[in-house]
Amino acid sequence: MIKAPYLLFIGNAPDLLAAKVANGIAQWRRDKVIGQWRFPECSIDLNVGDISIDDAIAKGAKTLVIGVANRGGVIDQSWLPILCEALEKGLDLACGLHQQLQSIDVLVEKAAKYGRSLHDVRVGRHDYPIAKGTSRKGKRVVMVGTDCSVGKMYTALALEMAFKKRGLSASFKATGQTGILIEGSGVPADAVISDFLAGSIEQLTPETDDNHWDFVEGQGSLCHPSFSGVTLGLLHGAMPTHMVMCHEPNREHMRGLPGRPLPKMDDAIKIFNTAASIVNPKAKVSAICVNSSSMDDAKAKDYLKMLEDMHDMPATDPVRFSLDKIVDLLIKNS
Repeated sequence: MIKAPYLLFIGNAPDLLAAKVANGIAQWRRDKVIGQWRFPECSIDLNVGDISIDDAIAKGAKTLVIGVANRGGVIDQSWLPILCEALEKGLDLACGLHQQLQSIDVLVEKAAKYGRSLHDVRVGRHDYPIAKGTSRKGKRVVMVGTDCSVGKMYTALALEMAFKKRGLSASFKATGQTGILIEGSGVPADAVISDFLAGSIEQLTPETDDNHWDFVEGQGSLCHPSFSGVTLGLLHGAMPTHMVMCHEPNREHMRGLPGRPLPKMDDAIKIFNTAASIVNPKAKVSAICVNSSSMDDAKAKDYLKMLEDMHDMPATDPVRFSLDKIVDLLIKNS
């Protein structure tokens, strides 16, 4: 577990996209955030308040989270003085970049000297079990997709929030770096040795009582040749009771694969239903969530209505419209 509350480091991020990790934490786990630390020239503001390391610690901060996702995923040399200061004064460090905190000698030395922890969330543990595939109690909703980067994490977090607003027991289960930093725990699915991936997700989503809902962040897509392996391991480990299909229309091709079109929605649903049936014959895609940002409201509503009529399930954009129909359906079919 990454200790909260957090001080969010956005350093010299040039825009919100570059600060997407910190922005996600501020949006979804505001109660865990003490404030932000940025260089004077940084114009990005997460609206959580600027604060010094000393003041953040006085207010209870436990971890400085590097909330920047820069080109190449490297730790900028200009950040090192503030990272060292954080360790010296009593904060742990957490980072989701490709370059690991553990690879920087001065940070390793400071952490050892002051008894602090360095959390590299892209590093998978080596003690995950082999999956057993044994049926277990509880409700697990896995976000799946027609492609990569279609809103699976956002949808899982939005559903968790919607269920909690109704007074229901719900948890977000993170399987990617940003999700882990938002939640403070999880499994970095793309960093786990393939033989142990399903077992790691079984461990992430253990048996619960039948009144609890786990909303599992999906990764990749069974329809994407580059990343289908991680998707299948995650799906079988989670043993879903329900799936929500995430989709971004108007893409010209699969992400990173020019010339390969997105699958038809019918085909994607059949593929996921078939794959999930191996671990739970009753599992099926129950709803569709769409990133409709390329459409105006009228076109988005028409498109969602078309999906509902064609596939006989609720469809919405969780950013623009209500999730109520999907929540109602999941509860009804539980």
